Amino acid sequence: MMPIGPLMIEHRLIERMVNQLNAEIAIMQTTQQATPKFIDAATDFFRIYADFCHHGKEEHILFSELESKPLVSEHRAMLELLIQEHAFARRVVKELIAAKELYEQGNEGSVEDIERIMSVLSTFYPAHIEKEDKHFFIPSMEYFSQEERDEMLKAFWEFDRRLIHELYREKVMELEQQNR
Repeated sequence: MMPIGPLMIEHRLIERMVNQLNAEIAIMQTTQQATPKFIDAATDFFRIYADFCHHGKEEHILFSELESKPLVSEHRAMLELLIQEHAFARRVVKELIAAKELYEQGNEGSVEDIERIMSVLSTFYPAHIEKEDKHFFIPSMEYFSQEERDEMLKAFWEFDRRLIHELYREKVMELEQQNR
């Protein structure tokens, strides 16, 4: 298996979550109410799975390895764009969290904000995934030898293996800082 295989599999789960966002948007348009529990689950998914896990492997392993390669200008530009898009997704998820908090405080206008922000995510991710799957991942593999690909795949598995420990170590550190 090429290293892009696991990344593309992860894209399929992200697409399923986007479908859930779209379903929730439709409900919100009918009820004019948000569901904080859904938003919590969605933001957790996008922060932990899509960003920390998936984008983490892309940025810290694949993209990092590509930085040392003599990329053609088209691939270098796409790499930079994808990194910018990851940062954009992080900002949008933070906006969704903030809008949900306002909603829970009784700000009625935040329903429209939540719907708009969720729509941004549900539009962004399919386009982003298409760029990676159809225009970047396969050409990027040409820069690596078979041995380098195998090592990258091992690095992906190791990244996943350590992920939960790093995540919860950070959560405990956050709590420790709050209690000082």
